Amino acid sequence: MAVQFKDYYETLGVPRTAGEADIKKAFRKLAREHHPDVAKDKKRAEEKFKEINEAYEVLSDPAKRKKYDELGPNWKAGAEFRPPPGWEGFGRRGQYTSRGAGGEEFHFGGTGFSDFFEQFFGAQGRQHRGGFRAQDFGEETTAGRGRDIEGDMMVTLEEATRGSLRTVNVRASENGEIKTRTYQVKIPAGVIEGQRLRLAGRGETGARGGSAGDLYLRVKFAKHPDFEVDEHNLIHEVEIAPWEAVLGANISVPTLTGAVNIKIPPGTQSGQKLRVRGRGLPKRDGASGDLIVTARIEVPAKVDDKERKLWEQLAKESRFEPRD
Repeated sequence: MAVQFKDYYETLGVPRTAGEADIKKAFRKLAREHHPDVAKDKKRAEEKFKEINEAYEVLSDPAKRKKYDELGPNWKAGAEFRPPPGWEGFGRRGQYTSRGAGGEEFHFGGTGFSDFFEQFFGAQGRQHRGGFRAQDFGEETTAGRGRDIEGDMMVTLEEATRGSLRTVNVRASENGEIKTRTYQVKIPAGVIEGQRLRLAGRGETGARGGSAGDLYLRVKFAKHPDFEVDEHNLIHEVEIAPWEAVLGANISVPTLTGAVNIKIPPGTQSGQKLRVRGRGLPKRDGASGDLIVTARIEVPAKVDDKERKLWEQLAKESRFEPRD
């Protein structure tokens, strides 16, 4: 099947030789600019945010990026794309093709991922328990249960916090005819990375009057410019000045529900973690995880003459020995 090729480097505005730090920097800048919660044109920003996330999902993962880069001379932005030799199994280890025994081929819309991503990096068509049918083994039967199918769904941390209702389309090709089914999918507050949302009876249709399989949508958290996720905790790295680390300070840090002020204690070390309780992702029991703030001490790259004299005076008078 031909799909529309996605030039992820172009999406992030980086060269194909870009390093990990440059890719991360480009993502953070674009993600902040196009985040739906801050942009004026929310609809357009939402689509752009998804494109940026998809590109970063691939280019920030060494294995996915390596396979993507192996396209070499075969890639061409905007072209109808068929994979080169060796791509057939990538992204589908342990999976079955999305074409079921009943002749149906499934594609998803509204999940936040493009057909290109689903085809080569997603969970499209994964087999689940109860999905085998007698026909798959050449057995004759009067009825057979349809296979379960699975797709990835991009969920923002804001959706995981407040919950959301999403419209998802499933396109099935059956005997040359394209049929599109539309479902409302509830994303509950407290959903976690990797959780599968089950839509009973929305998978492959059964054979000879058999029951339909189920549709599973596996949650993949959208990358966030300010936070990493550790179960229900959010991790945020904050830069502090050397004098803030030594003397202590009160600073503002972001959360998913607005900025909060925290205290940097005197003598804070680079890499030290400060916990803000209850400011992480919600849990199913109504509690919430924590915000973990990691301090990173930044030093000025350049100083003027006056500042240099102050640093020299400090170096002369200080009794601090970092290598003792």
